[in-house]
Amino acid sequence: MFKIIYSSQAVKTLLKIPRNTAKIIREKINVLATDPYNTFLDAKKLQGRSGHRLRVGDWRIIYEIKNDELIIIILKIASRGDVYK
Repeated sequence: MFKIIYSSQAVKTLLKIPRNTAKIIREKINVLATDPYNTFLDAKKLQGRSGHRLRVGDWRIIYEIKNDELIIIILKIASRGDVYK
C-alpha cells in the first residue's frame, strides 16, 4: 500500500468542491493507493512532463509515484479544462 501525500493546492481544491464530488475523488485516490498500476483505473502517464493523471468524471488528478519510497504525491486536482494549464 502506497502512502498518499497531498500538496497544499490539492487540499484547498478538495475543501472547495462539493462534498459528494470530493468523496468520490478521495475514494478513487484510496483505490490508487492500493495499486497505482491498476488497469481498471482511468489513469495514464502524462506526455511531455513527468507524472500521471487520474480521471474522475470531469475532474483530473495529477500525481507522481515514488516507487522506491512507496509514496504517491497528489500534485493538483482540477476540472478537466483547468488542470493542464
